[in-house]
Amino acid sequence: MKEESNLRTALLAGGCFWCTEAVFERLEGVHEVVSGYTGGSIKNPAYREICTGRTGHAEGVKITYDPDVISFRGLLEIFFATHDPTTLNRQGNDIGSQYRSAIFYHTEEERRQARSFIEMLEEERIFNGKIVTELSPAGPFYPAEDFHQDYYKHNRSQPYCQVIIDPKLEKLRTLYKSKLKNTTNAV
Repeated sequence: MKEESNLRTALLAGGCFWCTEAVFERLEGVHEVVSGYTGGSIKNPAYREICTGRTGHAEGVKITYDPDVISFRGLLEIFFATHDPTTLNRQGNDIGSQYRSAIFYHTEEERRQARSFIEMLEEERIFNGKIVTELSPAGPFYPAEDFHQDYYKHNRSQPYCQVIIDPKLEKLRTLYKSKLKNTTNAV
């Protein structure tokens, strides 16, 4: 296993963090995915506050990854393939600024890579609409309450998981099978 000092962190928001977490925790090179809140104005927000949309936080994930196994660009590719970056403050039936598409960059290089990737997607007309993904400097990240962590893993039989998350994971398996961990958890 790689030494902790060689690992990097990415902060991404692609709608409901249950979905985003379920996607990224299956990738080879990803060591940890934590669901939480970022990009807002109050310290230590709780889910009940985030749901109002008044704190400015997005539901996001903090991804700890090995850049020698999966690059930041590789994370971006999967991020854009598994959510709709063209809907402002919305993912499907989840509506509000807490469900916005956002990349919270840690370095100027991450910002540059994200901007370049978005420009490439738009030039290639990969999506029918304009990409509205926010690019913002990373700020504080607050882990969500324990019951939100590994939500899909513990609640696969819930209708939300079956209707919303399962299709994202099927798309991930179809398009990125070679990037998945070789475990039964990867399904």
